[in-house]
Amino acid sequence: MPNGVRLARTSDVDDIAALQVAAWNSLYPDIIRSIDMTLERPAVAEAWADAILRPPSRRYRVLVATEGVSDELVGFAAIGPAQDPDLSDASGEIHALIVHPARLRAGHGSRLMASCVDHLRADGCHTAVTWTLLADEARRAFWQSAGWAPDSARRAWDTGSSGEQDGSGSPQATVVEVRLVTDITEPDAAAGG
Repeated sequence: MPNGVRLARTSDVDDIAALQVAAWNSLYPDIIRSIDMTLERPAVAEAWADAILRPPSRRYRVLVATEGVSDELVGFAAIGPAQDPDLSDASGEIHALIVHPARLRAGHGSRLMASCVDHLRADGCHTAVTWTLLADEARRAFWQSAGWAPDSARRAWDTGSSGEQDGSGSPQATVVEVRLVTDITEPDAAAGG
Protein backbone atom coordinates (compact mmCIF):
# COMPACT_ATOMS: atom_id res chain seq x y z
CA MET A 1 0.00 0.00 0.00
CA PRO A 2 1.39 3.46 -0.85
CA ASN A 3 1.53 6.34 1.61
CA GLY A 4 -1.95 7.31 2.71
CA VAL A 5 -4.32 8.57 5.39
CA ARG A 6 -7.09 6.59 7.04
CA LEU A 7 -9.31 6.71 10.12
CA ALA A 8 -7.52 5.50 13.24
CA ARG A 9 -8.31 2.11 14.70
CA THR A 10 -7.95 0.99 18.30
CA SER A 11 -4.98 -1.13 17.19
CA ASP A 12 -3.21 2.19 16.40
CA VAL A 13 -3.30 3.68 19.92
CA ASP A 14 0.11 2.41 21.04
CA ASP A 15 1.75 3.69 17.85
CA ILE A 16 -0.04 7.06 18.18
CA ALA A 17 1.12 7.37 21.79
CA ALA A 18 4.72 6.46 20.92
CA LEU A 19 4.70 8.96 18.06
CA GLN A 20 3.27 11.76 20.24
CA VAL A 21 5.82 11.16 22.99
CA ALA A 22 8.71 11.08 20.47
CA ALA A 23 7.49 14.23 18.69
CA TRP A 24 6.88 16.27 21.84
CA ASN A 25 10.20 15.26 23.35
CA SER A 26 11.98 16.17 20.11
CA LEU A 27 10.12 19.37 19.23
CA TYR A 28 9.23 20.88 22.61
CA PRO A 29 11.81 19.74 25.21
CA ASP A 30 12.02 23.18 26.86
CA ILE A 31 8.26 23.36 27.38
CA ILE A 32 8.07 19.81 28.71
CA ARG A 33 10.96 20.49 31.08
CA SER A 34 9.55 23.85 32.20
CA ILE A 35 6.22 22.35 33.24
CA ASP A 36 7.90 19.25 34.67
CA MET A 37 5.71 17.16 32.39
CA THR A 38 6.21 13.45 32.02
CA LEU A 39 4.58 11.92 28.98
CA GLU A 40 3.70 8.38 29.97
CA ARG A 41 2.97 6.24 26.93
CA PRO A 42 0.27 4.12 28.64
CA ALA A 43 -1.67 7.22 29.74
CA VAL A 44 -1.29 8.84 26.32
CA ALA A 45 -2.44 5.60 24.63
CA GLU A 46 -5.46 5.43 26.94
CA ALA A 47 -6.45 8.99 26.03
CA TRP A 48 -6.22 8.19 22.30
CA ALA A 49 -8.20 4.97 22.76
CA ASP A 50 -10.92 7.07 24.40
CA ALA A 51 -10.83 9.57 21.51
CA ILE A 52 -11.26 6.75 18.98
CA LEU A 53 -13.82 4.64 20.86
CA ARG A 54 -15.83 7.30 22.70
CA PRO A 55 -15.65 10.62 20.86
CA PRO A 56 -18.00 13.36 22.18
CA SER A 57 -19.87 13.27 18.83
CA ARG A 58 -19.55 11.80 15.35
CA ARG A 59 -17.80 15.03 14.26
CA TYR A 60 -14.68 14.10 16.25
CA ARG A 61 -12.23 11.86 14.43
CA VAL A 62 -8.66 10.66 14.69
CA LEU A 63 -6.81 10.11 11.42
CA VAL A 64 -3.45 8.45 10.83
CA ALA A 65 -0.86 8.83 8.08
CA THR A 66 0.80 5.61 6.98
CA GLU A 67 3.85 4.86 4.91
CA GLY A 68 4.77 2.04 2.57
CA VAL A 69 3.62 -1.51 2.17
CA SER A 70 3.98 -2.14 5.91
CA ASP A 71 1.34 0.53 6.61
CA GLU A 72 3.70 2.03 9.22
CA LEU A 73 2.06 4.82 11.20
CA VAL A 74 4.09 8.02 10.68
CA GLY A 75 1.64 10.74 11.72
CA PHE A 76 -1.77 11.45 13.16
CA ALA A 77 -4.36 14.20 13.42
CA ALA A 78 -7.46 14.85 15.52
CA ILE A 79 -10.37 16.93 14.28
CA GLY A 80 -13.71 18.11 15.59
CA PRO A 81 -15.88 21.17 16.01
CA ALA A 82 -14.04 24.40 16.81
CA GLN A 83 -13.90 24.98 20.56
CA ASP A 84 -13.54 28.76 20.67
CA PRO A 85 -16.70 30.65 21.71
CA ASP A 86 -16.16 33.37 19.09
CA LEU A 87 -16.48 30.88 16.22
CA SER A 88 -19.66 29.64 14.56
CA ASP A 89 -20.94 26.07 14.30
CA ALA A 90 -19.66 26.10 10.71
CA SER A 91 -16.07 26.14 12.02
CA GLY A 92 -14.08 22.97 12.47
CA GLU A 93 -10.78 22.54 14.24
CA ILE A 94 -7.68 20.49 13.68
CA HIS A 95 -6.90 19.84 17.34
CA ALA A 96 -3.66 17.98 16.66
CA LEU A 97 -1.51 17.22 13.64
CA ILE A 98 1.78 15.49 14.37
CA VAL A 99 4.25 13.75 12.08
CA HIS A 100 7.13 11.71 13.46
CA PRO A 101 10.25 13.94 13.57
CA ALA A 102 12.17 11.45 11.40
CA ARG A 103 9.44 11.55 8.72
CA LEU A 104 9.03 15.32 8.33
CA ARG A 105 9.12 16.87 4.84
CA ALA A 106 7.89 13.70 3.14
CA GLY A 107 4.34 14.92 2.45
CA HIS A 108 2.67 13.18 5.39
CA GLY A 109 1.64 16.43 7.09
CA SER A 110 0.15 17.79 3.87
CA ARG A 111 -1.82 14.57 3.30
CA LEU A 112 -3.09 14.65 6.88
CA MET A 113 -4.09 18.30 6.56
CA ALA A 114 -5.94 17.66 3.27
CA SER A 115 -7.79 14.69 4.75
CA CYS A 116 -8.74 16.71 7.84
CA VAL A 117 -10.14 19.47 5.64
CA ASP A 118 -12.10 16.93 3.56
CA HIS A 119 -13.68 15.47 6.72
CA LEU A 120 -14.48 18.91 8.17
CA ARG A 121 -16.00 20.02 4.86
CA ALA A 122 -18.13 16.83 4.77
CA ASP A 123 -19.38 17.80 8.25
CA GLY A 124 -20.62 21.12 6.86
CA CYS A 125 -17.74 23.32 8.01
CA HIS A 126 -16.85 26.41 5.99
CA THR A 127 -13.88 27.49 8.07
CA ALA A 128 -11.11 25.50 9.74
CA VAL A 129 -8.86 26.63 12.58
CA THR A 130 -5.85 25.29 14.42
CA TRP A 131 -3.63 26.57 17.21
CA THR A 132 0.15 26.61 17.03
CA LEU A 133 2.93 27.88 19.25
CA LEU A 134 3.97 31.42 18.40
CA ALA A 135 7.63 30.43 18.84
CA ASP A 136 7.33 27.45 16.47
CA GLU A 137 8.12 29.30 13.25
CA ALA A 138 8.66 26.13 11.18
CA ARG A 139 5.23 24.76 12.08
CA ARG A 140 3.56 28.11 11.46
CA ALA A 141 5.31 28.32 8.05
CA PHE A 142 3.98 24.85 7.18
CA TRP A 143 0.39 25.95 7.85
CA GLN A 144 0.82 29.30 6.12
CA SER A 145 2.29 27.67 3.01
CA ALA A 146 -1.03 25.82 2.69
CA GLY A 147 -3.08 29.02 2.87
CA TRP A 148 -3.75 29.26 6.60
CA ALA A 149 -3.31 32.70 8.17
CA PRO A 150 -3.28 34.03 11.71
CA ASP A 151 -6.33 35.89 12.87
CA SER A 152 -6.30 38.14 15.93
CA ALA A 153 -6.76 35.31 18.46
CA ARG A 154 -3.98 34.38 20.86
CA ARG A 155 -3.93 32.40 24.03
CA ALA A 156 -1.29 31.91 26.67
CA TRP A 157 -0.82 29.34 29.34
CA ASP A 158 1.43 29.49 32.33
CA THR A 159 4.01 26.72 32.44
CA GLY A 160 4.45 27.11 36.17
CA SER A 161 8.14 27.77 35.62
CA SER A 162 10.04 29.27 38.50
CA GLY A 163 12.40 31.37 36.42
CA GLU A 164 14.02 28.49 34.53
CA GLN A 165 15.68 29.39 31.27
CA ASP A 166 14.43 28.33 27.86
CA GLY A 167 16.83 27.47 25.03
CA SER A 168 17.46 31.15 24.28
CA GLY A 169 18.42 32.00 27.89
CA SER A 170 15.11 33.79 28.56
CA PRO A 171 12.75 32.84 31.39
CA GLN A 172 10.16 30.38 30.14
CA ALA A 173 7.04 31.19 32.16
CA THR A 174 4.32 31.46 29.52
CA VAL A 175 3.63 29.70 26.26
CA VAL A 176 1.79 31.74 23.63
CA GLU A 177 -0.25 30.17 20.86
CA VAL A 178 -1.74 31.84 17.79
CA ARG A 179 -4.85 30.72 15.98
CA LEU A 180 -4.60 30.07 12.26
CA VAL A 181 -7.67 30.00 10.06
CA THR A 182 -8.57 29.08 6.49
CA ASP A 183 -11.68 29.03 4.31
CA ILE A 184 -12.54 25.46 3.32
CA THR A 185 -15.63 26.07 1.23
CA GLU A 186 -15.54 24.36 -2.14
CA PRO A 187 -14.63 26.71 -4.99
CA ASP A 188 -17.57 27.48 -7.26
CA ALA A 189 -17.26 25.07 -10.20
CA ALA A 190 -19.27 27.44 -12.40
CA ALA A 191 -16.68 30.16 -11.84
CA GLY A 192 -13.93 27.88 -13.13
CA GLY A 193 -12.51 27.17 -9.64
